[in-house]
Amino acid sequence: MGRTMPGGGRHRRRIRIGLPVAAAGVAAAVAAALLTTSAGAATPLPQPTVKPATSSPSLAELEKRVAGAMAGDDVAGKTSKASLSASSSTSPSTIDPKIIGGSETTITSAPWMAQLHYYDDRGTSTTSDDIGFFCGGAVVAPTKILTAAHCVKGYDWHANGAIVTGTSQLPSADGTDLHGGTVTGIWRQWNHPSYNATTIDNDIAVLTLPVPVKATPIRMTTSGDTTSYQAGTSAKVYGWGRTSSTSDDISETLKTATLPVQSDTTCAGTYGSDFVKGHMVCAGKPATGSDTGTTTACNGDSGGPLVVNNRIVGVVSWGVTDCVAKGAYSVFSKVSTYVGAAYPRLDDTNISGDHKADLWVRNASTKTGYSKDSKGTSFAARESWGNWNGFNTVLQTDFDRDGYQDLVYRRSSDGDVFWTHYVISTGTWSTKQIADNWKTRTRIITPGDVTGDYLPDLLSVDSAGVMWIYPGKGNGTFSPRVKVSSGWNQYNSVRGHGDFTGDGKTDLIARSASGSYMYLYKGTGKAGSGAFSARVKVRTWSGYNAFDATGDITGDGKADFLARTPGGTLYLYPGTGKATSEIFATRISVGTDFKQYDIFG
Repeated sequence: MGRTMPGGGRHRRRIRIGLPVAAAGVAAAVAAALLTTSAGAATPLPQPTVKPATSSPSLAELEKRVAGAMAGDDVAGKTSKASLSASSSTSPSTIDPKIIGGSETTITSAPWMAQLHYYDDRGTSTTSDDIGFFCGGAVVAPTKILTAAHCVKGYDWHANGAIVTGTSQLPSADGTDLHGGTVTGIWRQWNHPSYNATTIDNDIAVLTLPVPVKATPIRMTTSGDTTSYQAGTSAKVYGWGRTSSTSDDISETLKTATLPVQSDTTCAGTYGSDFVKGHMVCAGKPATGSDTGTTTACNGDSGGPLVVNNRIVGVVSWGVTDCVAKGAYSVFSKVSTYVGAAYPRLDDTNISGDHKADLWVRNASTKTGYSKDSKGTSFAARESWGNWNGFNTVLQTDFDRDGYQDLVYRRSSDGDVFWTHYVISTGTWSTKQIADNWKTRTRIITPGDVTGDYLPDLLSVDSAGVMWIYPGKGNGTFSPRVKVSSGWNQYNSVRGHGDFTGDGKTDLIARSASGSYMYLYKGTGKAGSGAFSARVKVRTWSGYNAFDATGDITGDGKADFLARTPGGTLYLYPGTGKATSEIFATRISVGTDFKQYDIFG
């Protein structure tokens, strides 16, 4: 979507990227309440090795990447130069100066929009082998950008990418004027492991930033959403893409267009086997064969969101050459199908800074805390975090969603609970008391986002067996607690971190004190009594005396589980994403010396 600048302007800018072409004091008076103000305490401060923005590029380097991307003429998903069929000699004065059927909009109306600039000068003396392109994306968490896999797969975004947020305008040609926006590097990248560059199937990806951005995030739709995909539903697409089928110019200003969602039958009737039902959704009215009467996404819009009711339901994926072929529709990745795979990447914080959840343990005799970096199906040598004497609970989380692992821990003497988190700006750790006198709480759990707002929550079970949710605000403070249900003291373990069932919602695993039954409590994305569905018995687990759930240990996007035998062997149970007795794959031994540890994070 883009606009030509008649009579001069930026009409020579040649970003032609992105749209691949298919073959065709909360309650201060209440006992044991959460605190909302900081409180000093003689707490141990963690001293782990933090591996964040030490290699983040300078502003000058980021500006260079932006300028290179804007001058580039490559197509995301391809490694060679690609040219449009339209003549590059077309006079800008003959091009209708409008987005193809859309209109300009402001960043206020779409604060989550992000510009993805990629430039690789290849390190040679010639520019002929340089790669420069542009894609769109959406901020779905303070450090997370949702985009298309064809914009990410095969490219080193950490070394060559730049993200611009907070502005409706494209940067100046030299990349120095961001028009009030902010430019950021990229820390990590993930694309769907089954992405197919030939069929453009499973076309979804997430970029992780080294620092949070101020842009207001937008949520993905849920796995059970069918209403948003009903034929005729009005959806909006956003981007800075091409302006016309006869020019490769893109828009200087963010554009939006309203497209009706089409049925799978209609889409398949147009594209045949190129359209994969369940994985893709198409939208718009049939293109007319020219710009006149056509409303569509186009090159440069790739990775941008298709939005219904303030939720992302699609990601711009592919279309026909020059976007307006008669009868054609814009095709998007169907987010309801992929939220289960993408959501774990939104909550994939861990100690070492990769896509695998790590383990935190404490030695029972020395009281020394250790972290062990996940290697997928094993753990690396432990790293000391110092003396953790005087505490009986330690949990891993990321309450402020800054991409860096936090710890929540309870002091044995008085039950006070503290949150310690890494402060990016100073490179230090900060500790804050978040709960007072939780000595009688039988369980404290930090499973991630329970309520469906993409902000991590805190759970606890009181002495009467009642579970409470403390909805997180994303800054270490919480809304008033909400009662879930009673009866939770029948379990000798309640653990959870992430999504065990592949639906993009946070779940819990509970083990009965008698019978050793393991139950799955599927999250619903709601607060209160409806936070979890009725329990499902998934296993009978005897022979274990300690359990842990730290998230996705294997890095495959599914939450995993750990269980220790009395003899000290720790087993990894890889998640399968199934809400049945097959919820975990065959166990894998990850060590035999875990008897020495009395706390698992």
